[in-house]
Amino acid sequence: MSIKARCFQLMRFGDPLQEQDLSRDTPQGRTVLLRVVASGVCHSDLHICEGFQDLGGGKKLSFEGRVPLPLTLGHEISGEVVAVGPDVVDVAVGDQVLVCSWIGCGECIACRADREHQCRAPRYLGLNRPGGYADFVTVPHDRYLIKLDGLDPQRAAPLVCSGLTSYGALKKLDANYPLSAQKIVIVGAGGLGLMALCLSQMMGAAGAIVVEINPARRQAALDAGAMCVIDPNAPGAQKAIRQAAGGEVLGVVDFVGSAETCRLGFDLLGIGGKLVVVGLFGGAVSLPVPMIPSKSAKIEGCYVGTLADLKELIALVREKGMPAIPIDLRQLADVNTALDDLSHGRVVGRVVLIP
Repeated sequence: MSIKARCFQLMRFGDPLQEQDLSRDTPQGRTVLLRVVASGVCHSDLHICEGFQDLGGGKKLSFEGRVPLPLTLGHEISGEVVAVGPDVVDVAVGDQVLVCSWIGCGECIACRADREHQCRAPRYLGLNRPGGYADFVTVPHDRYLIKLDGLDPQRAAPLVCSGLTSYGALKKLDANYPLSAQKIVIVGAGGLGLMALCLSQMMGAAGAIVVEINPARRQAALDAGAMCVIDPNAPGAQKAIRQAAGGEVLGVVDFVGSAETCRLGFDLLGIGGKLVVVGLFGGAVSLPVPMIPSKSAKIEGCYVGTLADLKELIALVREKGMPAIPIDLRQLADVNTALDDLSHGRVVGRVVLIP
């Protein structure tokens, strides 16, 4: 069996995605073929399309030789099983599933520790292997599929990255001081920031202060339950943030990841506080070295999470309900417009493509 599938591929860095027709072969072993139901649009897709990450000071980390082209993007995928290999045991034809796209080599030190999202030779869907901006996608093993069992596949798709990354970042704060004991600061109210805001409430945080420059996103954060929202460019912003947190900030998640937001997050920290950096906007930051030990400050990066984390997140969603972030459903053929809107700050919440 061979299925001809429409997909949208990045042919050259800096160019729009192009529509292509490619074949999907009969699954072998524990491989599974899915009909894509929904695929979320992630900000990291923009960096892949650009072909680099900004390291600051005029330096760039090129994706040449690291990201294979042509590439079908899309790593937030939900789908319906249409064919399975003869050794598949966990799913059956007709099942609606969520795909954990963070697939490792299975052999490196990270994979052996069940941290495939830190794999040294990754096989991530939409980054190293064909992803979900397509009618069909092939998943190399059924262990990476989680049955939706009634969860809305369109709203669930962003959980694979937006949800998993936010959940992982909040777990890092919780490991420092319990979320229930602190009012956290969320920098950025884009798709990830709003997801983190909703998840923080589901995870029992004492409250969340959202820092955001965009008025529409500030309003979205208020609508989603932020205890207050603050424009970082407003006079006295840092003082207002500390006051809202009860006088001391112990946990900050930076979902922007610029030099300015990273420095803001660090400067806000009280003694023993932790800054978790998630965003990939770019740049370089200069920090006062003596303040790191004197404040016992912790700075940690967060890049998505493990398969186990994703299963924990889905269990939380089943118990507490789907995070109430705005979802903008668009047709797969409109992918380039969606990416352009995301690039220019015209998206509130998350864009989800449907074939």
